[in-house]
Amino acid sequence: MRKPIIAGNWKMHKTMEEAVDFTEKVKGMVPSSAQVETVICAPFLFLDRLVNDVKRYNVKVGAQTMHYEEQGAYTGEVSPAALKGIGVSHVILGHSERRELYNETDEAVNKKVLSAFQYGLTPIVCVGETLEQWENGETNEHVKSQVTKALQGLSEDQVKSLVIAYEPIWAIGTGKSSTADGAEEVCGHIRQVIESNFSKGAADAVRIQYGGSVKPENIREFMNCPNIDGALVGGASLDPDSFLKLLEASANE
Repeated sequence: MRKPIIAGNWKMHKTMEEAVDFTEKVKGMVPSSAQVETVICAPFLFLDRLVNDVKRYNVKVGAQTMHYEEQGAYTGEVSPAALKGIGVSHVILGHSERRELYNETDEAVNKKVLSAFQYGLTPIVCVGETLEQWENGETNEHVKSQVTKALQGLSEDQVKSLVIAYEPIWAIGTGKSSTADGAEEVCGHIRQVIESNFSKGAADAVRIQYGGSVKPENIREFMNCPNIDGALVGGASLDPDSFLKLLEASANE
């Protein structure tokens, strides 16, 4: 059975004081690591402090993006080596906001995925369609293209260990969410793409999250779907009580 994974994406929220207050409230309250994998993806400024604050409490810390080079003249960027050096374990790659606002291409996402593995980081690879693509019935082809390009050059074992987050762009931060059946259909399609490109073993092992206005009131609908293994959560991950409810609803009994 694939272990559920809940990753909170804080985006550009919280001050250092607020971040530390959050971890103080969740310490010792998260389910065991055997039940659910818990990840907090915080702004760069907080990562070092959070890694040290939560390392004994079944909570892992992730970054929200990174550069694919180890070092260089890339003003404002953060390298995978620097993230690994402070104990970061996961990194979100290809989030729709990075693609839309910062012109991140499929090719750049692929370079980042390959680099993340080189430095021992677990990529959370985001894919998803726009509202127009969804309305035009283009979801499956678009997502297939994103998955195929993002994972190009990976080994089967690497694919088995990464995380894919399906986030329909029209559901991110809008209060709208895909139906559980709709999300399950696309996540199942992603698994078929993995099988076609790699193997059934890789498809069965890879964990696929749903993201897009996930909250404690609807997460069980998604977690009950056989092809959905967790959630990448934005707004609902900012409140400690809400985040803990998400984890409790997702934990394997």
